[in-house]
Amino acid sequence: MKRVVFVDDSKTVLASVELALENLVNEGVIEIICFINPKEFLHEIQNNNLDFDLLFTDVNMPQMNGLELSKEVKKIENTKRKPILVLTTENSDEMKKVGKEIGVTGWVVKPFSEQKIIMAVKRVLKIR
Repeated sequence: MKRVVFVDDSKTVLASVELALENLVNEGVIEIICFINPKEFLHEIQNNNLDFDLLFTDVNMPQMNGLELSKEVKKIENTKRKPILVLTTENSDEMKKVGKEIGVTGWVVKPFSEQKIIMAVKRVLKIR
């Protein structure tokens, strides 16, 4: 089973991705873990308390932005090769360029359809 982590300060967004991926969870294909605070997530992975196969992160969050979080994740030996998808309203070329330099895998723009999230998870994790 693949573990997908979502880091977003919006409970509404987290609820909608959980709903979108409900079938994959019920089929035992993936497990979802959500964090509202990016610093809590970072603390968990820095202390080897959590492993994941795919990370989705928002950009604009009060505690730490998603690009900063991605940069920190890429510094950790266990997680530096893990795929990261940015889930955000930010869609500027400049922001995408910064993300690419950090090593972000891709970009999913809000508002998103359920299908877009399902396809992104399946494509990155190579699930049929």
